[in-house]
Amino acid sequence: MPSPEPLQEIASLREQLEAWNHQYYVLDAPTVPDAEYDRCMQRLLQLEQQYPQAWRADSPSQRVGGQPLQQFGQVTHEMPMLSLENAFSAEDMQHFNRRLLDRLGEDAGPLEFACEPKLDGIAVSLLYRNGELERGATRGDGTTGEDITHNVRTIRSIPLRLRGEHFPAVLEVRGEIYMPKAGFEQLNNRARERGEKTFVNPRNAAAGSLRQLDARITAERPLQMCCYGVGLVEGGQLPGRHAEVLARLHDWGFRINPESAVVQGVEACDTYFDALAVRRNSLPYDIDGVVFKVNDLALQQRLGFVSRAPRWAIARKFPAQEEMTRLLDVEFQVGRTGAITPVARLEPVFVGGVTVSNATLHNSDEIVRLGVHIGDTVIVRRAGDVIPQIVSVVLDRRPSDALPIEFPDKCPVCRSAVEREPGEAVWRCMGGLVCAAQQKAAIKHFASRRAMDIDGLGDKLVEQLVDAGLVENVAGLYALSKEQLLALERMGEKSADNLLSALQHSKATTLPRFIFALGIREVGEATALNLARHFGNWPALAAASEAQLLQVADVGPVVADHLRQFFDSEASMRVVQSLQDAGVHWPDIERLPQQELPLVDQVWVVTGKLDALSRDEAKAHLQALGAKVAGSVSANTTCLVAGPGAGSKLAKASELGIEVIDEQALLQLLATHGINP
Repeated sequence: MPSPEPLQEIASLREQLEAWNHQYYVLDAPTVPDAEYDRCMQRLLQLEQQYPQAWRADSPSQRVGGQPLQQFGQVTHEMPMLSLENAFSAEDMQHFNRRLLDRLGEDAGPLEFACEPKLDGIAVSLLYRNGELERGATRGDGTTGEDITHNVRTIRSIPLRLRGEHFPAVLEVRGEIYMPKAGFEQLNNRARERGEKTFVNPRNAAAGSLRQLDARITAERPLQMCCYGVGLVEGGQLPGRHAEVLARLHDWGFRINPESAVVQGVEACDTYFDALAVRRNSLPYDIDGVVFKVNDLALQQRLGFVSRAPRWAIARKFPAQEEMTRLLDVEFQVGRTGAITPVARLEPVFVGGVTVSNATLHNSDEIVRLGVHIGDTVIVRRAGDVIPQIVSVVLDRRPSDALPIEFPDKCPVCRSAVEREPGEAVWRCMGGLVCAAQQKAAIKHFASRRAMDIDGLGDKLVEQLVDAGLVENVAGLYALSKEQLLALERMGEKSADNLLSALQHSKATTLPRFIFALGIREVGEATALNLARHFGNWPALAAASEAQLLQVADVGPVVADHLRQFFDSEASMRVVQSLQDAGVHWPDIERLPQQELPLVDQVWVVTGKLDALSRDEAKAHLQALGAKVAGSVSANTTCLVAGPGAGSKLAKASELGIEVIDEQALLQLLATHGINP
């Protein structure tokens, strides 16, 4: 018999996992990241294997999900919807492949695998009888799910009637319902505008949308469905390979993932996984890994199942993008526009491939929404290059000495008053140039690579210059002397000469760069370029009325108001004049009538990752040539610019026969028309 200690740990793990299952699947209120759940499940599996005497049929290790919600009718699946074994490394994949070959015989290898991104959504079953949708159900606990027919009928990527012919009399299609990233952001933005609760992540949003009793609410949510296989099949025959089955489903009207592929051997699986991991964050939807399946259905039959998973498939997980840690303190930073941003200081935690010790809390409204206290255990999310953020609080771990976060009523740097403009979520310091934090941030922005590109003027040097009182605004940079620089800490003669040379070199710039460098609120690179190309010169821009500014592409009432506030400010215009007096100059831009622009009346779409320029820059350049830049591909699209990770837009463009070019071809096109980013 095992000792009491392992038995107690097993019992504790089972209890904890069951509680999390209930929160995740029944209440739609997950309290821990997937990584924490996976660790506990792996530990339980390890202990149950080590102590088989402790095995129980009702253990969470023998389950797939949680209990279905009671508000919906229940559906018993004709064939169980099982979960998948997880792999976390290339070594795990080698072990998986070895188990397959041991069961099939060495002469079966190298095996052919179907590779599919593991969408982070809700698994569903769709039953078609004689080509018509009869029933939709969630996976539930794998045996019994929830009847969500009235909701799945509202999802446009789910066919109500199968297309084509030769489909089985009874066909059960299985897939994942998910919410694309863009739709998720729009949904949360609308919720914020209405003062409603936002969703933590797209998966949570998809689950909440599917479990609406009123299908009209579901119909308003941007849900998609991507199929990954079949269950029950009667009165017909399907192809003998998994990838061929997916292709047949596509013919019958279902969405399949364009990233799917077939590879030979487990090493090729690793290559596919690594390549997709690089592009993960540029995909238009969340994925948490890759599913690998033996492609030959006859071999799948031979391999069979274990109690809770097929032997012929495995899900290799990406490193967790959510983790738990403790909030140690909150500091308040002041940006170049005076915006006060709360920054959480965290107990360091490894998440999304890096160690995270800071996370943004955005603004005072977000602090209230989260209900977060100093000392709380929090869930931190990091996706790609996005600044880590706190997405929720684990309330049942709140310590007794946790302290509420108090937003400052004075600027933490200069002690000036803070104000919040109507309709804004951000509090701002009213100190302006009196505030050292704003001075420093404005100068750092002015000197940055995409602005004036002043080589050698790093953040620490800017801090020194402002603290020493040598520079009060950006114009003061061009008045610096070698003697003043040499008096600074760690500034040698060569460094001083190099900086003065870089300042002199930066005086020759372009109008778009200069506009962007001024740091006018809401005026980024793309808007600066549009303004420069529309007005052609600085006097025309500075004299433009709000009505004239609104004629510029991507300039709305808010941006126009910020521009006019800047131009109407005597202090701001004195700085501009001082810069010009110091020798900062740029050539005017030739303005062409709209009808003479080379891409007029054309519709372009930009997708995927670009290296030489940002998507906003590409958009601005195309608009400057007369093109309309759309967010989605349609029959009206003239051309698609596709970088790595183009995904569904590239697939649709290919389907519609639309011209597709890469970034290099775009740069060549721009150069042809005198644009050299």
